Amino acid sequence: MSSKLSIFKTGSIDIAPLLIPVIPFGIIFGAIGIELGFSPLMTYATSLIIFGGASQIVFIQLLSGGASSLVAITSVGVINSRHFLYGAVLTEYLEKLSLVKKLLISYLITDQTFAVSNKFFKSQNVKNNKHYHLLGAGITLWTTWQVTTIIGILLGSIVPEEWGLKFAIPLTFLAIIINEFRKLDHVLVMLISGISSLIFFDVPFKAYIIITPFIGLFSALIIIKIKDSQ
Repeated sequence: MSSKLSIFKTGSIDIAPLLIPVIPFGIIFGAIGIELGFSPLMTYATSLIIFGGASQIVFIQLLSGGASSLVAITSVGVINSRHFLYGAVLTEYLEKLSLVKKLLISYLITDQTFAVSNKFFKSQNVKNNKHYHLLGAGITLWTTWQVTTIIGILLGSIVPEEWGLKFAIPLTFLAIIINEFRKLDHVLVMLISGISSLIFFDVPFKAYIIITPFIGLFSALIIIKIKDSQ
């Protein structure tokens, strides 16, 4: 077995436990896309192009709510801005790769792939072909997300409309942030962000979705400064 294939398989195995929540999330997204009135092609295209669960849900929810394309696309950019940090951390491991390989890998990087591959890079003394771990983890997750999105689209097409699946949107985001309720400062930031979204809800073009995160980030910065000064 070649070193490349071995590292690739290691990446696929390492990401496997993190696929457990991804599978229902992908199915829910596909079904929600149909429920909100998007065509199967449009719904699947977001998984192919954006490839980010939370970003995709925000994108289709904003469009279905009447937001402009500019606001929807900008919101996706704001949500995915954390990937700049991922890239900065991984640079030292990928700096020798060609631009084409870096672009391919950047497309495959998600929260889960970054977590497992960054841990692998730090713990394993592998000098060459480290990026195959990212490829193994990324391609495995990507394939899972695409397949589950298609399953969700098929289910969304046959589930009666009166059943309603829109309730899954707030439940999905609640599941994402539930662990953050354990920390008071995180709860404060969430409350400030929630109140801000209500205050700015009537801003033209549904721009509250962009304004609110910046207010939340600013409040988080103030809280961190206060904690550091104590």
